[in-house]
Amino acid sequence: MTTTLSPRTGPDAPAPGRRPRNRPRPPRRPATPLSPRRSIPLTAVTGLVLVYTLLPLAWLFINATKSQKGLLDSFGLWFSDDFQLWENISRTLTYDDGVFTRWLLNTLLYVVAGAGGATVLAVLGGYALAKFDFPGRRAVFAVVIGAVAVPGTALAVPTFLMFSELGLTNTPWAVILPSLVSPFGLYLMWVFAREAVPDELLEAARIDGSGELRTFFRVALPLLMPGTVTVLLFSMVATWNNYFLPLIMIKDPDWYPLTLGLDSWSAQAQTAGGEAVFDLILTGSLLTILPLIAVFLLLQRYWQSGLAAGSVKE
Repeated sequence: MTTTLSPRTGPDAPAPGRRPRNRPRPPRRPATPLSPRRSIPLTAVTGLVLVYTLLPLAWLFINATKSQKGLLDSFGLWFSDDFQLWENISRTLTYDDGVFTRWLLNTLLYVVAGAGGATVLAVLGGYALAKFDFPGRRAVFAVVIGAVAVPGTALAVPTFLMFSELGLTNTPWAVILPSLVSPFGLYLMWVFAREAVPDELLEAARIDGSGELRTFFRVALPLLMPGTVTVLLFSMVATWNNYFLPLIMIKDPDWYPLTLGLDSWSAQAQTAGGEAVFDLILTGSLLTILPLIAVFLLLQRYWQSGLAAGSVKE
């Protein structure tokens, strides 16, 4: 009977399952975008940013569950004994003859007409500037870049004077028409269309006899959908949170957006004999941000792909 021994036996033999001491370790795989290397400082910074982002939302939700008395008697970052979230929501929707619902409908009108129209114009203009060659194209590019650099507050007073001469102040058009102009959206669609829609694909469609409108709707528009959703999200958030433009344009409370309406509730506590409704203000603010959160969650995949498109060139 013959017994076969391992090459290494005795006390220096490696234990089963262990790597021999003299065997070199395999090289560490390089970090890639799909498998990044862990970084403790980066993780800590990301955690701080996450806390900085979520802490105001948590504070808003917690305090929206309190009554007017509970807001003053309890700690701001914890619930009070009187949980009244559903009562606060009901009172917010019915307070002052349900004016909050009217402000919500006004905001939806401004978003659908203003942000939706701005998105349509940005898509059409960006596609035309990216795929058609015409005289004055460089001048248009310079105007768009210059318009992006001008803050909206600098144009508020001239816009008010112009709309006042036209008799459009204190009407929904005073908010909708300025919202249709989005230089940043136009520039973003210009850059996106230049990279996302191949010229060869358009030429092939034209050779097959497709007209320009049909080529745009059947060929280019599906490729532009990620960028379109991205511009729509930016325009919608800007219009939804717009405060300064409605402040100088609208005086009738029936046409207030949510931003001005909640501000008027806050201001009435500072007037003589005014009722303090801070619990309703916090509940209304919570209801105001819920549609934005829902839209971002539903369209997140389009938004992410829209921002990343064009970053890699073949």
